[in-house]
Amino acid sequence: MARKATGKPNGRPVFKPTEDDRKTVSLMAAVGIPHEGIAICIQDGIDDKTLRKHFQHELATSKIKADTKVAGSMFQAAISGNVNAQKWWTSARMGWKETNVQEHSGNLVIKMVRFADQDSE
Repeated sequence: MARKATGKPNGRPVFKPTEDDRKTVSLMAAVGIPHEGIAICIQDGIDDKTLRKHFQHELATSKIKADTKVAGSMFQAAISGNVNAQKWWTSARMGWKETNVQEHSGNLVIKMVRFADQDSE
């Protein structure tokens, strides 16, 4: 049976994201919160599809922007003389690794001891 036209909208009102919503989604996506978790924190909670529809740009770029800021900070620390940052950079970005080399000096004496079988005594 067809529904009667009442002039009143059915279901939820149309979702309109605010600037605060966009900032929240950006931050949560940047730190790796799953989409389902982000969706329930926006206004009174929205569907995952609504999140992806209205915040596609934020979801796609926030992690990249956050990684860039952190990498930039690490780079600045390394070129400013921070030895730990320099070690991390050379290890993670350049493939370098620390190795330990052990060198022996002096004479090596090996003594061979032969045990006789008990039957042969």
